[in-house]
Amino acid sequence: MIDTILEYNREFVANREFEKFATSKYPDKRIAIVTCMDTRLVELLPAALGIKNGDVKMIKNAGGTITNPFDSTVRSLLVAVYELGVNEIMIIGHTNCGVQGMDANEMLSLMRERGISEEHIRLMEHCGINLKDWLHGFEETDAAVEETVDLIKNHPLMPDDITVRGYIMDSVTGELTAL
Repeated sequence: MIDTILEYNREFVANREFEKFATSKYPDKRIAIVTCMDTRLVELLPAALGIKNGDVKMIKNAGGTITNPFDSTVRSLLVAVYELGVNEIMIIGHTNCGVQGMDANEMLSLMRERGISEEHIRLMEHCGINLKDWLHGFEETDAAVEETVDLIKNHPLMPDDITVRGYIMDSVTGELTAL
């Protein structure tokens, strides 16, 4: 599949199709959106919000939430605020998220089935990573989004003048519900 994607890319560049996507690194709407990496949202979310290339900084991860105040999502938000002019942040969870109810023990079992050794699992734990906490999903999407909003609003490096709001998107219709 990667080779097919690379061939498409060569044709895309050769045909100069990139020109219609030209924009700067600064988000025109001065908004950052943290959302889930779910495949259903790839085109639905921008279409449902009326955003196009160059409008927002889009940060995606599993679950669209932040579990650690010093993870790469927080770092990306700080860059967006201080370097790129973002002044509003939207946290958008969605219905039927795969991270909701995700079980760490099940994931560890799948890792073992794929050849990850007990030695490597113990090494992570020896390095201070509690894999069961780190790989555990959330029980309620609303609560996970609200916790993320709270974490950002109260982060010691986030300025007070940044607006942070949480939403749940319907994975089928794209309807947003404010929390």
